[in-house]
Amino acid sequence: MNKKFDNILDNKWWQEIAVVGFSFTIYTLKNDWMLFSSAASILMGIFFYFILYMHAQFNRFFLLPILFKTQRPVTYIFLTLFGVFVFSVILYEITMLDMFSSFRLYQNSHQRSYVYQLASVLGTLVCILSPIIVFKFYRIHRKRTDEALLFNEMQLNSLKGQLNPHFLFNTFNTLYGISLEFPDRTPDLIMKVSQLMRYQLESNNKQCVSLEDELEFINSYVQLEKERVGYRCEITYDCKIDNENAYKVSPMLLIAFIENAFKHGTCAIEKCFVRIFITVENGLLHLHLVNSIPKKKADVISTKIGLKNTIERLNLIYGKDYKLNIQDDKNTYIVDLKLQLKKFVE
Repeated sequence: MNKKFDNILDNKWWQEIAVVGFSFTIYTLKNDWMLFSSAASILMGIFFYFILYMHAQFNRFFLLPILFKTQRPVTYIFLTLFGVFVFSVILYEITMLDMFSSFRLYQNSHQRSYVYQLASVLGTLVCILSPIIVFKFYRIHRKRTDEALLFNEMQLNSLKGQLNPHFLFNTFNTLYGISLEFPDRTPDLIMKVSQLMRYQLESNNKQCVSLEDELEFINSYVQLEKERVGYRCEITYDCKIDNENAYKVSPMLLIAFIENAFKHGTCAIEKCFVRIFITVENGLLHLHLVNSIPKKKADVISTKIGLKNTIERLNLIYGKDYKLNIQDDKNTYIVDLKLQLKKFVE
């Protein structure tokens, strides 16, 4: 229903019909058409409305561009007043013709005055131009909104296109490291990686996925990292959700922070740790991530594409409706993210 209503609002012809219907109704009420006793009187009333309508259209197509395109308001006001004067004189002269003596239209003395015709021209002009201008600005706003949404969607798709290969690269690096130290585990790990890749591909074209699916993906990734560095790294993963099936989230949104923690927090032989805490209460997701920073850092190639793209995605999706705090005190690296999730069914 709403979509059909939006289509009507976007259609210029329906807008024009609405303007004519609105202004014509006001015009008929003003002139007491219920008193008309003949078809000729009604036709004459339509003829007068047609003159008023043509005056409004003249102002719309020839004078309004002076205001909106050339931005000369004084010139527009002067020409508008001159046009009102000319058309009101024309209407006044027409009402004074003898042919109106047999019609009930404009029979009262005040209706046959010049002041009444001037008010009719000016009032009808306002009744017609006002909704036309409103519809015009509605179309402009709608177009800009659609362009902004399209641009944001293109940016998000571009960021996803950069982020997904980045995740793929890191995952295969993890798999390669495990295969060197524990070759007997490689077949099972390849199966886990394939499941991760399947989720990545399936969610790539979706704007949102269920929080349950996203958390299952994160858990699988954490388990993969435990296979790789669990023997020398303290890994904590704690997840508390009030209702997993109730929320939706943009896919692959949190994984970059978690990847970064394992990549830089476990790159040394010395004791290290990665602690991941995810909670959701009343739709508020809170990701608290802490990883150690080794004193003797191994040479880890980092382009920071994952983090950069994720932050840009957060800006595009949530704007200012999220809080991200990153702290680096040389011993630990802390990520604290809070964002309000949307309900899965709205």
